[in-house]
Amino acid sequence: MAKRISLTRYLVEQQRVDGLIPGQLRLLLEVVARACKSISHAVNKGALGGVLGSADSENVQGEMQKKLDIIANEVLIEANEWGGHLAGMASEEMDGIYVVPNRYPQGEYLLLFDPLDGSSNIDVNVSIGTIFSVLKMPEDDRGVDAGDFLQKGSQQVAAGYCVYGPQTTLVLTVGDGVAMFTLDREQGSFVLTQENVRIPADTKEFAINMSNMRHWDEPVKRYIDECLQGKEGPRGKDFNMRWIASMVADVHRIMTRGGIFMYPWDKREPNKPGKLRLLYEANPMGWLVEQAGGAATNGRQRILDIQPTQLHERVSVILGSKNEVDRVTSYHSTL
Repeated sequence: MAKRISLTRYLVEQQRVDGLIPGQLRLLLEVVARACKSISHAVNKGALGGVLGSADSENVQGEMQKKLDIIANEVLIEANEWGGHLAGMASEEMDGIYVVPNRYPQGEYLLLFDPLDGSSNIDVNVSIGTIFSVLKMPEDDRGVDAGDFLQKGSQQVAAGYCVYGPQTTLVLTVGDGVAMFTLDREQGSFVLTQENVRIPADTKEFAINMSNMRHWDEPVKRYIDECLQGKEGPRGKDFNMRWIASMVADVHRIMTRGGIFMYPWDKREPNKPGKLRLLYEANPMGWLVEQAGGAATNGRQRILDIQPTQLHERVSVILGSKNEVDRVTSYHSTL
């Protein structure tokens, strides 16, 4: 049997052999992985752990929080605040940033996360996950503030997600391709199960919430209409639709077999650029997809080139198989 490579060994080799990551970043990623393992255990207990249902509170976006949203957020903060690797954290579930307390040493990195993506699926036992992004603190910075987190996605030094499904899978990039790790529950560690993940450039599968069709902009309507026409239409092939309503689960399917995921701007709230969050969802997922050979845009420009102006900024997201993303993006440019 082939020798199994643990996440720790993989990261050590990225640090020592390839020189891709500093030691402090390696340790930070190991802590994030352990936090994801703890969240996985809580998710797996479900009703037995009393973690299902609403928390009867709202997050900063005015969305109802689930109990697991709050639990996952607390797990990530408590796991990462004391290690000396971080200066601060930001979460989709918190109004402002979390500065590492003075009683702990401050590091040179910033951690951003969506602690539990796909909350609407928690109570029905459908795959959910955690998304995270790591940035470097700006040089010569005197203290941590929200502005330090407003960096373009192209400045990320690590990004990943953990999907809690039939298996718990951690998907990671440090800028040298994408690797997948599966949690071995007997050993209690993440084990490398796939390296150099590649997303096929072409696909016959799209993921979008079709119930919003009447609210979409014309380029998105045009693309989906062409897909629905199948072999008889301009695309000359039949498409399938998949929609899980959990970005982690939908993107993981694309990472595994290709496809295109779209959560576009729509006319219901025309002043909002989109639904998903740039810093906690679009940037880390966009970088992962690009590292696997795919593409990620907001319909008009590369997501990783967008300069954030707010901590909870929203964005339209189109990502996945490169040729399909390029097609949708080209339709926007003809307006």
